[in-house]
Amino acid sequence: MLGMILAQAAEAAMNLGIDKLGACLGAALVAIGAGLGIGKIGAAAMEAIARQPESSGDIRSNMIVIAALIEGVAFFGVIVCILSLFI
Repeated sequence: MLGMILAQAAEAAMNLGIDKLGACLGAALVAIGAGLGIGKIGAAAMEAIARQPESSGDIRSNMIVIAALIEGVAFFGVIVCILSLFI
């Protein structure tokens, strides 16, 4: 019974184009979250380098690795949202 209700609701949402709106909002949220995360990493790294300039190389390399991981997750989220438009 509940499954039929959910299927009808999903079909009604697809007819209105809400699925495409949801995918676009999902991609936007992923991009915003990744931007905020990388910004926080950069700010924290600059503070750490200002406090201990002698370890700037290690801090910078760790910052680049973490930023790359966040970008990878963001790309994955955006691709999932875009694929949900076509599937």
